Amino acid sequence: MKKVLLTMLIALVALSTVFAGGEKESASGEADVYKIGVLAPAVTHGWSAGVAYYAEKRCEDLKADGLIDYRIYTSNDGAEMTTQIDDALLWGADALVCFPQWTGMEVPIQNVIAQGIPVVNFDIVIDVDGVYRVAGDNYDMGVQSAKYIVDKIGTEGTVVILDVPTSGSVAELRKAGYLDTVAEIAPNIENITYATQFTREAGLADMADILVANPHIDAVYSMDDETSIGALQAIEEAGRTDIKVITGGGGAQEYFKMMPEHEDIWIQSALYSPVMVEDAVDMAYALLQGESVEMENIIPTSIVDRTNYQDYLDETSPY
Repeated sequence: MKKVLLTMLIALVALSTVFAGGEKESASGEADVYKIGVLAPAVTHGWSAGVAYYAEKRCEDLKADGLIDYRIYTSNDGAEMTTQIDDALLWGADALVCFPQWTGMEVPIQNVIAQGIPVVNFDIVIDVDGVYRVAGDNYDMGVQSAKYIVDKIGTEGTVVILDVPTSGSVAELRKAGYLDTVAEIAPNIENITYATQFTREAGLADMADILVANPHIDAVYSMDDETSIGALQAIEEAGRTDIKVITGGGGAQEYFKMMPEHEDIWIQSALYSPVMVEDAVDMAYALLQGESVEMENIIPTSIVDRTNYQDYLDETSPY
């Protein structure tokens, strides 16, 4: 009887998947690939299209090297993303890369971490213990945009802030960075805030109304390239020549290409590239390899305008 039990125990150990020195092995002793689930919002914006593109691109590279298998899930709301998290776990995901755009994602993500599965958040800040994060520096985007505007118009003037309250921490941090910096370096600037959305349609419609309400504007602090494209269209259609600067944020190729076409207005983007999601995938893989990883990887801000836009052109990007 003891021999039978011993034989069964050895068989169970041989059949189990073990991790040795960060390498996942199958029962045959051959290296098994890790499974990484990537969860992102459905593509409703050029930037989110870029996120999906670069996430798949990096996953495909790792898969081609025989290092991972992956599945990419896209969702329209928090409830759907929660269901897809469950689907990823049933598939056997060893790690998740999440872009939890909606409120209420704290509990499902905390539950994943409680099961010992690492979660790397992309972009969004959420109140979850043990979650890793890769993001651009939203606050510094505001800081750099404030400095850019003051450099172009001086320490006095009227600036319209195109705020997006529905975007949560993203707009909050970008706005705070801008306002804090202006208060320090150009306290006489008059700031007028309007709510809009991160879409060119909203930028066009809202900027058209803003132009009617404000006969003179020196600069527009826009936080997003798509919003800026729409706002620029409104400025052109209104024949306004008083606006000397419009900022942006993201990394839209179409917006970059507009920069040298307008000599009468400085078009700027505080780069917040969707390429960063590749770093999130790499962080998830590093964690599965047993490597020591910082909880947060905040990528510094780069400023793009007509003086350097060519350095950031990427014909393969969908954004």
